[in-house]
Amino acid sequence: MPKQGAGTGGDLGNEVEGYLLWQARVAEAERRAREFTGSLEWLTTAQREEIERRYAADSLRRARADLERVAARCMSLRAEYEQRYGELRRRCLAMTLAVCAGLTTVATLLLVL
Repeated sequence: MPKQGAGTGGDLGNEVEGYLLWQARVAEAERRAREFTGSLEWLTTAQREEIERRYAADSLRRARADLERVAARCMSLRAEYEQRYGELRRRCLAMTLAVCAGLTTVATLLLVL
């Protein structure tokens, strides 16, 4: 989802940052998988590789689900804050107009007297 006010450079920067963060997550999942299988000395090489692959895939699947939940929550919070900001703007505008109308009325009454 493109951000408001962000140019193409900002979008590219966000994509690069996201890619680098995901690659760091992949590297971490692979490292943790190797640590997990490291203590299982009785595994064959093929078994070790398969367990590492599945462990890393499961870890990345969970990380993706977490990121999707966070992104959905961020979007809902953004919508909520935009709604509240709109209400606040309308209230401030109404208050300003009311004060201006009151001052205009007072000034008109003072000029008439």
